[in-house]
Amino acid sequence: MYSKKSGRAPKGSVGIESFRGRLRIRLPRHLYDGKQKYLSTDLADAAINRKVVEAKAKLMESDIALERFDYSLVKYGKPKPAQLAALEPAQLQSMKVMELWERYAADKRSGLKPKTQEKYDNLTRLYRKLGEVTIDEPLIVKQKLEQVTTIYRTKDGLMYLAAACRWGKKHKLVSSNPFEGMAQELPKYRYQVDPKPNAFTEEERDRVIEAFRRDQRKGMNYSHYAPFVEFLFCVGCRPSEAIGLQWQHISEDFGTISFEGSLVQIGNRRIRSKGSKNNKTRQIAVSRRVQALLESIMPEEPRPTQLVFPSRDGDSISYRNFSRRAWTRIVNPIKPDTTPYCCRDTFITTQLIKGVPSTVIAKWCDTSTQMIDKNYADKLKLAQIRPQD
Repeated sequence: MYSKKSGRAPKGSVGIESFRGRLRIRLPRHLYDGKQKYLSTDLADAAINRKVVEAKAKLMESDIALERFDYSLVKYGKPKPAQLAALEPAQLQSMKVMELWERYAADKRSGLKPKTQEKYDNLTRLYRKLGEVTIDEPLIVKQKLEQVTTIYRTKDGLMYLAAACRWGKKHKLVSSNPFEGMAQELPKYRYQVDPKPNAFTEEERDRVIEAFRRDQRKGMNYSHYAPFVEFLFCVGCRPSEAIGLQWQHISEDFGTISFEGSLVQIGNRRIRSKGSKNNKTRQIAVSRRVQALLESIMPEEPRPTQLVFPSRDGDSISYRNFSRRAWTRIVNPIKPDTTPYCCRDTFITTQLIKGVPSTVIAKWCDTSTQMIDKNYADKLKLAQIRPQD
C-alpha cells in the first residue's frame, strides 16, 4: 500500500507527500531504473483533496500489480512533463534554516577564534527563535528576525545566513542562495555611517594617566592600573593584547614587544587566543617612555608566562569590569563617553599629527593603511584646513 511518509514504505509502494502545501505522488524507484520520480497534483493539502489523491495512488498500485502501469502517466492525470520532477533539487532548497546553520557552524568551528565562536553561539540562539522556517522563505526569515531582535542583529543574521548558503552550495546541500545581498539592503551599521575615532588630546591623555596614578581613595582605588592605561595610550595595541601580554614577550632591554595573542573575555571566562584579530603576530619597537614604564614595573624575577599587567588580585584583568568601574570612575570627569579602546584611537591620531607615515602606524597597530587614511587622516585634514577668505 501507499504511505504518507511515515516510516519506510514497502518496496514498490506508491506514496503521498505534501510538498510546499501541495500534494504529490511518489512513485516506486524500480519503475524508473532506480530514479525517484513524482507526479504533481496541484491540489492543496486538505482532507478532501487527499482522498482524491489516495484513490489515484490505489489505481497506480493496482496497475503496477497487474503489469499495466502507464509509464507516460497520462492515465493518471499528468498535465505536462515539466511537473514530473527529480527528488534532489526540490529537497536541496527546502532545507531548514537551523539545519543548514548548524552544519555550517560545525564545519567552521575548528578554525574559529574564541570571540568568533561566541558570536556563532549567539547567532545559533537567534536562529532557534525562527522555528521551522526553511531557507527558501527569505522574506519570512527577515521578518521573523526583525520581530525578535534589532535591525543591526537582523542585518548580521542575514549576512551570516548568506555565508552559510554559499558554503551549502559549494557542498551541494542547497541549490541557490536566497539571502545573497539581503543584508546590504538594510540600513548601514553605525560605524559605516560615521566611523569617527574618539581620540583624546595629548593633554587629556596625560590627565587621565595622572588621575589613575593619584587615585588614593580609601578602600577601592584604581592607582594599580595606571601603568596599564599609560601602556594603552603609548603603544596603540588592542586592550585584549595588553591584557594577555607576558614577560616572555618583552625584550631584555624593554625596547621591543612581540604581540603573539590576546586574552579575550567569553562570558565570565578569559580565554587566550593565538594571533591578533587579523590572525597575525607582530614585533614592534617602543618609545623610551614605554621602555622606562616596563622597566619600572618589572618584578625582580618574573616567570616567562607571568602577566605584565595583572589585576589587583594577581589574575588577568577583566576588560568588562575595568571598563565599567575603573575607567568610568576615573575618566568620565575628564572626557565622558569613551572606552579604553579610545587609547588606540589616541595613539594613531597622535602619531599622524607628529608626521609618522600611515604605513608604519598600520604595522604597529595591526590594521590597514586604508583604514587609517579613511578614518583618521582624512578627518584630521578636514579639522585642520580652513577655507581661505
